[in-house]
Parts: sequence; C-alpha cells; structure tokens
Amino acid sequence: MGIVIESSVWEPKTSLHIFIFVANFLSIFLLPNFSNKTLTPFDHGTSPSFLRFQRNFLLIFIFASGMEGISSVCGEFELAYYGVSREQMVVHLCVGYLVAFFFSGFLGVLCDLIGQKKACLSFCTLHLLVGIWRRITLQPSVWVANICLSLATSIFSFCFETWMAVEHDKLGYRRDILIDTFWLMTFFESASFIGSQVLANWLLGSDVGKSVVAPSIASVILAMITIIYITKCWAKTPQMAVFKEYRMSFYAYIFCVFWILWAPTLVADGREVHLGLIFPCLLGARMLGSTALPWLTSGPSSIRTEDYLVYAFIIMGLVLAVVAYDYQEIGVLVTLFCLFHACAGLILPSLARLRTMYVPNELRGGMISLSLAPANAAILFSLVQGGYYRNIGNATIFAFASLGLFGAAGCMHVLKRWGKQPYENGHKL
Repeated sequence: MGIVIESSVWEPKTSLHIFIFVANFLSIFLLPNFSNKTLTPFDHGTSPSFLRFQRNFLLIFIFASGMEGISSVCGEFELAYYGVSREQMVVHLCVGYLVAFFFSGFLGVLCDLIGQKKACLSFCTLHLLVGIWRRITLQPSVWVANICLSLATSIFSFCFETWMAVEHDKLGYRRDILIDTFWLMTFFESASFIGSQVLANWLLGSDVGKSVVAPSIASVILAMITIIYITKCWAKTPQMAVFKEYRMSFYAYIFCVFWILWAPTLVADGREVHLGLIFPCLLGARMLGSTALPWLTSGPSSIRTEDYLVYAFIIMGLVLAVVAYDYQEIGVLVTLFCLFHACAGLILPSLARLRTMYVPNELRGGMISLSLAPANAAILFSLVQGGYYRNIGNATIFAFASLGLFGAAGCMHVLKRWGKQPYENGHKL
C-alpha cells in the first residue's frame, strides 16, 4: 500500500495584488490635492522643454530597467536549462560580485571622466553583446555573459542617476523639481522589473527548448532601441571631470543580500511557494514606497530628508531582525518583506536627493560606484561562506544585515546633527 504525501502550496491572495495596485494609483493621483505644490508629478509648469526632457529620460530608463529585469529573471533559468548545478550557480554569482567589487570603483571614476552618455551607451552595448552571444551559440560561455552582465549592473547602479542630474543642471532647470524625477525613476524601475517578468514568462512559453533564447532576443531589441534613442535625442555631453578632482574621501554604505535570501527563507518550512506571484508584490510595495516621497517632502507638513530616513532604516533593520529570529509563517514573512521593499522604495530616491545636496555632479558617479565596494564585498563573503561552504546560516546573514541597517540609521542621525541647515549649501534645491 503506497503512501500519499500531500503537498501544501502557499500563494498570495489576488486581493493583495489589487490592494497594492489601488494604493499606488491613489498615492499618485491624490497627491496634488494634499500637496503644497498645485502641480502633478508629471506637469511642473516650468516649460514644455522640461516635460520633454523628463519623459525622454524616463523612457530611456524604462528600457534600461527592462534589460536588467530580463537578465535577472532569465539568468537562473538559463543556467538550470544547461545543466548547471547549484554549487556552480553559486560560483557564477561569486565571480559576478568579485568582478563588481574590483571594477565598480574604477568604472564610476571612468564614467565621470568620459561622460555619462558614453557610460549609458556602454551599458546598452554590454547587454547587446551578451544577447547576440547567447543567440548565435547553442551553449554560450556562462563566464563571459556573467562578467559582462555584472559590469552592466554596476554601470546601471550609478550612470543613469548621474546622467540625469548632470543634464538637469546643464539645461538650467530648477533643483526643487529634481526630486520628482528621482522617485519616478524608482517607481518605473520596479514597474519595468514586473513587466520584464511577464514578458520573459510569455516568451519562454511551453516549448522551453525553442524559446530559451527568446529573452535574449528581447534584450537585444531593447538595447538597440535604447542606443538609437540616446544617440538621436541627446547631443554630445562634454567631459565632466578631470582626474585630479578625485583627491577626496568617499562615504560607503552597506546593502544587505536580501535578493539572494528571500526565496530560501520563504520555503524554509517545506511548503511549496509560488515565488513568481510574490515577486510582483515586493516590487509593487517598492513602487508604493517611492510614491510616499512627494507626500513627505511636499505634503501638508514637509519633513526633512534626514529625519524620515532615520526611521526608514530602523524599520528595515527591525524587519530583518524578525526574519533573523527564524520566524517561518509565510504570510507574516511576505508582509514583512513588502514592508522592507516599501522602505527601500522610499530610501533609494531620498539618497539620490542627499547626493544632490552634498556631492558635486562631476564626482557623483565615482562616489556611488566606490560606495558599492563594501556592499559587493559583504555579498561576496555571504555567498562564499553561506552559499558555498555553508559555514553560516541565512539567519546569521540577516542578523548582520539588520545591524548594518541600524548602523545606517545612526549615520543618518549624525548627518542630521551635522547639517543644521540641510538645504543651505552649494547645491541649493
């Protein structure tokens, strides 16, 4: 007599997706009724040229986010299709972060020297080459693709923000409207990742053997469109910096390895989880968090950036502290992860605003890329010790990440005490 083992499947309710969508909609379209500004985020009234500039840049950024999203969604699937084992996947991730660790600082300084437009074109070119490489070979060199995509991700993390800030200043637009573009970038980046997941799943279809290269074709098309659009819409950007201007110190920040550990944490109790349905919830929460920024900065009671960032980092630290305690109720974990991403959606554009206040644009790319070095080193250490050798558990990694976020809150508090007049400096908003 056989034994039948029933499997328990957990998936988020449809009402959660609907709630996040409606919350994003209301947050955006109710803002003008409660804001000190009478203008919507998409209509600043400054000039038609600004609207044209903002929409052109956001369209380019959406295409770039789509390329990043397709490569991240299909990367692990492609490795599994070609028979790559789990240990080999961890090795490939380690190589990617090792490349990012050694070249991220150099790339940021180089991009500041050659200009951000050329850096963005380099990002598109890397995705184009990888897509073509995957299309013309039956089993592409995973190492080459992994290295190229790691470099592209490093460039993506700083070049588009820096390019937008430089172009914004060069065209003479007011800096008090720059913050809207920052949170719109975070909003559309998350939306592009969701769209990339839908597109990749549709392209893969049922015949995996024939459609495994389809996402690469989509990435090639997006890269070509973006290259043409950048070339046609923007004139040549002059060189922004000289090498001697880099005789200065840079601050670094610590970023947790959440995206590597969230899936293993959810399935730790043995139940089957539809991660593809949870992923849009997390990104939707990040979109909702980004829409909270204009409410805090231009709402009925405007709040100083350093003030709410302290609480946002503390909340993220508490969330990871609960996860580190090895709590395994999936519904509560998904709620905590959504809260974590909502805070991340608020923090990312807020940090971009602080960089505009304190960092010269000609050094912006180098500062961002150099600050990624300790983050890449921490992720690399976690992958080697936790993913490959299994010397430390996920709970320990989450605990250290929680301490790092509490440390970030402390640093933000110190920055707030040092900056008694936060908006009265060389970068007036």
